[in-house]
Amino acid sequence: MRAWRALVKASKYQIYVSQSLDPFLNLSIEHFLLQKTPPHSTVLFLYVNRPCVVIGRNQNPWLETNLSLLQQNHVSLVRRRSGGGTVFHDEGNVNYSVICPTVDFARDKHAKMVTRAIRESNLRARVNERHDIFLDQGSMLEEKDWPDPTDMHQTRFHRENGNSPPLKISGSAYKITRQRALHHGTCLLASANLRKISDYLKSPARPFIKARGVESVRSPIGNVLHEPKVSSMSYNNEFQSQVINAFTQLYGISERANPIALDEKPHRELLHNSADEWAAGWVGPELERITGIQAGIEELKSSKWLYGQTPQFILSSHPVEEDERERPPLPEGFPASARVYLKVRSGTITAVQISISPNQDIAKAEAERFDEVLKGKDIQDISDFKAVLDRAGHESPSDVSRIATWLNFMLGKASNKKH
Repeated sequence: MRAWRALVKASKYQIYVSQSLDPFLNLSIEHFLLQKTPPHSTVLFLYVNRPCVVIGRNQNPWLETNLSLLQQNHVSLVRRRSGGGTVFHDEGNVNYSVICPTVDFARDKHAKMVTRAIRESNLRARVNERHDIFLDQGSMLEEKDWPDPTDMHQTRFHRENGNSPPLKISGSAYKITRQRALHHGTCLLASANLRKISDYLKSPARPFIKARGVESVRSPIGNVLHEPKVSSMSYNNEFQSQVINAFTQLYGISERANPIALDEKPHRELLHNSADEWAAGWVGPELERITGIQAGIEELKSSKWLYGQTPQFILSSHPVEEDERERPPLPEGFPASARVYLKVRSGTITAVQISISPNQDIAKAEAERFDEVLKGKDIQDISDFKAVLDRAGHESPSDVSRIATWLNFMLGKASNKKH
């Protein structure tokens, strides 16, 4: 570890490939590299995570994901430190990260670098106007209409083919400081979970939540490989090697800086040249012992970070002044005259208006009692809304139970599977 930290602080170009599938470790290594590498250096970091959903720095997990489904399927939820939208990671998805001096930063620069690597396997790849990578689905153009093959914004295929729009295979996010710029992205190569992703990213609460912050831009997705292999590990290594080659060509670095291409087995020793121009190698769980990385893991796993960073939002069962949208039908048995309104800031309930009676005076008294038991509580500290709402002592426990069941479903309490 001491040798690695020395290279991190000295080398102008750095290339690292993670042997860990832990998203908390990999994102913490990435953040450590952003903080500790020299201001003049450029770093490529590649990693693969076990199944997880990663939301952006300013996103709302209750709006972006189906939290109950994630918990039921043991899919981790992670909030990264950069902006952008929500993405799904698994063993068929390689993630890339490039850290460079802010003065050298351009949003398309490294997206085009990754696209060059993807075109080794699929010529349909291109960078779109949002700096994401898509696969055109149309038929091949005639030779006379072929664009410049070196243009990463165009392919040799029509962009539309009937009802088949381009498929998104890679999204990007950024974190820019005064001296350093981070660009990282995903690449769906051979995900076996492709059909499940939309379910994981479909919140049942979306029609009932009005939120500040950044919402994801949703697009049809696909894999780079049309027929994913049973095990994608060999192709992951091949693709990572191709990305490294594209990086070394872009920056004029020796091909010796590609640890994957040198041997099929990961190198335990770090590679570097004597002039500290470049360093490369495999990293893994041993880096957990580094203080800065360990602290990063603890922060990412904390409820304060995962839920407490959520911008303010409201959840309301019916149209209100802040959110006048019509709502979908409420569950059968939901009290006809009931109204549910919660305002949440940083994961904490700051305002409550819950009532059941159609009588305004009785409803006002009900709202006061529910406010007393809910206001000030962190959503993640509530395992079952029924246990909390029952403390209000309402004379109709069955109505309270139905409201609690609905809240449990909306806010991702996995123990409650009916709505």
